[in-house]
Amino acid sequence: MAQQSVPTPGLDREWEFTQLQDRVHGSLATAVIGDALGAPTEQRSIREIRDLWGGRVEVFHEPPADSPYAKGRKPAQITDDSSQMLLLAEEFIKGNGAVTAAAVAQMILGWSENPDYFPHFAGPSTRRSVEALRGGADPETIGAAGRETTMGTSNGGAMRVAPAGLVNPGNLRAAVEAAAITCRPSHFTNVGVAGAGAIAAAVSIALADDATLVDVVRAARAGARLGAEIGGRDGRDAAGASVEARIELAVKIAIASDDIDQAVARIADYVGTGLHAAEAVPAAIGFVVAAAGDPWLTVVAAANAGDDTDTVACMAGSIAGALSGFGQVPRDAYQAVLDANQLDIAGVARRLTGVAALPKPSQS
Repeated sequence: MAQQSVPTPGLDREWEFTQLQDRVHGSLATAVIGDALGAPTEQRSIREIRDLWGGRVEVFHEPPADSPYAKGRKPAQITDDSSQMLLLAEEFIKGNGAVTAAAVAQMILGWSENPDYFPHFAGPSTRRSVEALRGGADPETIGAAGRETTMGTSNGGAMRVAPAGLVNPGNLRAAVEAAAITCRPSHFTNVGVAGAGAIAAAVSIALADDATLVDVVRAARAGARLGAEIGGRDGRDAAGASVEARIELAVKIAIASDDIDQAVARIADYVGTGLHAAEAVPAAIGFVVAAAGDPWLTVVAAANAGDDTDTVACMAGSIAGALSGFGQVPRDAYQAVLDANQLDIAGVARRLTGVAALPKPSQS
């Protein structure tokens, strides 16, 4: 299978996907591992993480009692990030590769009925979305509502969006357009869609047999650019830093750093690893580069970077796993997450791969 229509120089070529199911599986598996590994470290600084656990976190821990979001979870349990990612994967499967804003809205509402995740895991934009959708708001437009710059510009759209890339292998434009639809009920701004577009595009291109880190970075920047255009034009043009420019900065820092620990510290200092899409998404791309695309090193870097660690590790993991494939995913960590959450990631990957091979219905 080969797809094209990639709107950026250097990426508009035919791609081959002889290992597609392995790479889809790798993407989902590494995303859930990253989410679970980063759950106990979320909202802490790099120093706090190292002081609390005596160094880098490289095994699953139970979130401490003072954890603002993940308290009460067990070691290796996932959070809102990959739980929504897996639900969104099911929506793409139901739609044979396409989703609607209404379907995503129903998914969000269904997720919000699970006391394991809501309300304590909901970010500001998702919480606002749930309340508005429960009140009958239009899922096509509610993600663009509001005047506060924090509304619709957080990373909630990007954290779950990997399936938009997984069902559009090598088709960057289709991946970003699908990502934009998933943002309509909650994060439909230039910044929110730029973040989601960057992740979806990077995953889409990472699935190719001969994809490189350079290809992935170029795709992320192009996806951010196209996402910002769609979100700003059709949604709301919110104030905020450029996701694309921050990706460029994060990648430069990763390349110039002497080792991965220095890259983590410098990206956290200069780019940020927080809730805003223009922090979390560029940081995720930077950690993939700092780890040279290795799935486990990528999520360890993100989980130890402080602030929104579970979200950044989930996004970064979805890219690194797609690039390296399931063969590079650490089996012990993967099995621990499967057991702790009763997940069938292999089944989801198999069905997503089948959908990826289908002609896509028009997005609406």
